[in-house]
Amino acid sequence: MSLRCPVGPESNLLEPMEELEERLILEQPVLSLVDLEVLKRTTYKGWRTKVIDVVYPTKHDSKGLLPALDRICSEACAAALDGYQMIVLSDRKVCRQLVAISPLLALGAVHQCMLKQQLRMKVALIVESGQVKVVHDFCVLLGYGADAICPYLIYETCHRLRNMGLFDSEINDEQVFQGYKAGIERGIFKVMAKMGISTLHSYKGAQIFEAVGLATEVVDRCFTNTVSRLGGASFEILAAEALRIHRNAYPAASDKEYNYGIKTLISPGIFHWRDGGERHINEPTNIAKLQAATKLNDPKIFHEYSAASNLAQRMCTLRGQLEIKTSKKLQIPLSEVESAAEIVKRFVTGAMSFGSISWEAHTTLAIAMNRIGGKSNTGEGGEKQERYRSDQPKEYNLRSAIKQIASARFGVDSAYLANADELQIKIAQGAKPGEGGELPGHKVSIE
Repeated sequence: MSLRCPVGPESNLLEPMEELEERLILEQPVLSLVDLEVLKRTTYKGWRTKVIDVVYPTKHDSKGLLPALDRICSEACAAALDGYQMIVLSDRKVCRQLVAISPLLALGAVHQCMLKQQLRMKVALIVESGQVKVVHDFCVLLGYGADAICPYLIYETCHRLRNMGLFDSEINDEQVFQGYKAGIERGIFKVMAKMGISTLHSYKGAQIFEAVGLATEVVDRCFTNTVSRLGGASFEILAAEALRIHRNAYPAASDKEYNYGIKTLISPGIFHWRDGGERHINEPTNIAKLQAATKLNDPKIFHEYSAASNLAQRMCTLRGQLEIKTSKKLQIPLSEVESAAEIVKRFVTGAMSFGSISWEAHTTLAIAMNRIGGKSNTGEGGEKQERYRSDQPKEYNLRSAIKQIASARFGVDSAYLANADELQIKIAQGAKPGEGGELPGHKVSIE
């Protein structure tokens, strides 16, 4: 696999031109601050770089996003026609008076506009943004046409953290930056591998995504031909969200919602639950109710947990928006259907090894399935022979009825095979292609 990719003007294969034969070769798409500065200042083969600001005045409120995208697209097309070979879409000028546009919106709008104007092959598009952080950000930008990306705020944050003594004193800035870049590169490789793509050249601009929660007007302009089945946020809503984030970073002195002068940013709770942040299915109050219900064996508390969990599903997932349609006219007498005891015999658990969850969780699933007559699955981690014992009380039977045989045959022996009601021979990774067998370090043991 390779992240090596040429950037810059491309010639017509049927009409080759000498001045378009030379292109810049980037070994990988994650640029350092120095790399970006070199590209901005390069005079290689007479090349020139145009920097376009992807910001707009906050005074225009949410109505300012579309005119700003129009300006950015117009400047990009004009730069291509004027002979510029590289365009940098930068939000470096963000300040109290200027709000940053999503780099993905700006890039998508420019990429699609230049494709329609037949100008895309004339330039390289580089994103310089403080909003790019994790592997997903890089992959989406590359998938929608970016040739290279410089996450400048990540580098500046790492530099500050090192100066604050939060990193090992023996590690210098260059090592920190290289470690971050290496992690992002491995992440991009993993995403490409899942899609069966081995080179960045094939991944760039391929748009192998499906949009969830974006209005048709946004998809048509910025992500043309991307599948979007549900509709959702319009440009006005996206602009309002950008302004809300900007307001968190630059609160007004008169804003009572914020303690003006405090430099600590409000955590949005994207990765970990934070009060007032993004909703999560498993919020602390829900977890507390579940723990209380199991410890006290209290049906009332469990019903409270169920109601809260169902509400969380409704607020966080697509399936939570669905309702089961019922009709008294179509009711079937219970005497004409199978009993509950027969139906639950078809219940099976997911194939999760005890290493992927825990011994306690794995055995609890086995006990539960054995009690109702269903089947639990060992996953590919094997099963201890003590769980096969025939003298176990029926209500505490630890044996998994389904035994999985993976390519590495973890824990597979004759006793394992003989104590199975059903054997599964695993020939491919299912739920997470290519990610099987990855455990946190603290879970790695002899078992």
